[in-house]
Amino acid sequence: MAGHSHWASIKRKKGAIDAKRGKIFSKLAKAVTSAARQGGGNPDMNLKLQYAIDAAKAENMPKDNIERAILKGTGESGGDSELYECLYEGYGPSGIAIIIEILTDNKNRTASEIRKVFEKFGGNLGESGCVAWLFQKKGLITVQVNEINEDKLMALVLDAGGEDLEIIDDKYQIVCDLKDFNSLKNMLQENNIKTDQEIISWIPMNSIELNEDNAKKVVSLMEALENHDDVQNAYANFTLPEELLTKL
Repeated sequence: MAGHSHWASIKRKKGAIDAKRGKIFSKLAKAVTSAARQGGGNPDMNLKLQYAIDAAKAENMPKDNIERAILKGTGESGGDSELYECLYEGYGPSGIAIIIEILTDNKNRTASEIRKVFEKFGGNLGESGCVAWLFQKKGLITVQVNEINEDKLMALVLDAGGEDLEIIDDKYQIVCDLKDFNSLKNMLQENNIKTDQEIISWIPMNSIELNEDNAKKVVSLMEALENHDDVQNAYANFTLPEELLTKL
């Protein structure tokens, strides 16, 4: 397992600025609404909704916002346009592989706009399946290293079905099969271990290391993709030398 994308590390180090907070909440609300529309408004009976709510809470989205998004999805607060889930795949500079999770009310418009973003930054939008084989869809949980001793956490994680644990920056990164995701979350909660993030993620199996010139191009492309209103998440299989990661 190659570990979580360095794009995630870059995003975390940059932090979320206030100007982008509204856009982040809008995307999270859209995901909650879509999940509630598909499987109902009870997260105990709708695993997809539970994941969407967890992601919203991880970004400190207000409870009222989450509840309004659920009501919109169940139709209790008025109608809304239909939302379509899409998975786009493509290549960036240096041949890096990119997977993008899309939630849109107009697939044709979004595909055209995303294609233009790729082209602007030296990449190209590919066909379905062109890069997905380079990733695995896994559960990903992060914990601050000061929460617990590494050996103790490793023992707990392995007993609960975890596949991998490593330290990245100041966090433990726990990777698991999707079927073990909830049992791992419950185990951590029962042991009073606070988590930073609990998400389903496309994790690259192998990565391409970039030099400074290509890294700037790739980061610009990833930022442009993530800034698009219909992009829920973007994943890529690149790594950077530590000094370059800090510089960016």
